[in-house]
Amino acid sequence: MGLFITFEGIEGCGKTTQLGRLATALRDAGRRVLVTREPGGCPIADAIRAILLDRANQAMAPRAELLLYAAARAQHVEEVIAPALAAGQIVLCDRFSDATVAYQGYGRGLPPDLIAEFNAIASGPLVPDLTLLLDFPAEIGLTRARHRNSGSSGPDEGRFEEESLAFHCRVRDGYLAQATSQSRFRIIDALGSEDQVATRIKAAVELLMGGSL
Repeated sequence: MGLFITFEGIEGCGKTTQLGRLATALRDAGRRVLVTREPGGCPIADAIRAILLDRANQAMAPRAELLLYAAARAQHVEEVIAPALAAGQIVLCDRFSDATVAYQGYGRGLPPDLIAEFNAIASGPLVPDLTLLLDFPAEIGLTRARHRNSGSSGPDEGRFEEESLAFHCRVRDGYLAQATSQSRFRIIDALGSEDQVATRIKAAVELLMGGSL
């Protein structure tokens, strides 16, 4: 079996950039790496992503949002993640089930038992070997994310950036609560230069792998 490493964090924390850097370092070290993301990662889940993140869908009910995330994850696990792990690859995923706890649980206020039920349906027994939480001030991350989206020529994926700062603070709190209660988490200080953050991530991954990259 391979290794399943997930990157989590609020909007604008830099996790996507850091995931790419880690993927490059692992490949340079001769490792077989699959990079993927949630929501998305395969055609069906990407179609659901377009609905979930479209700024035009502000009227989406929290329970509908939860169901769509679960559907996208179920397809993603079945089609992409599980086969890659079975083939012995290192899977790096930009967000996974912990994001549902943080966003739909702490952010939207949906009941924890409902979140747990749908996460279990979507991903089954699959749990990351390591979760890297890039912790970052919500007000800075949200400003960064909104600026990024305003300059993007791609699809409109700014629905969550339209939420209030209070919402994103609750999401951050949700991530930190999970990180303090589950040993697979490593909290990474995401303040500092890209190189500094990458060094912190590399140290956490080397600890998991029992040696240098």
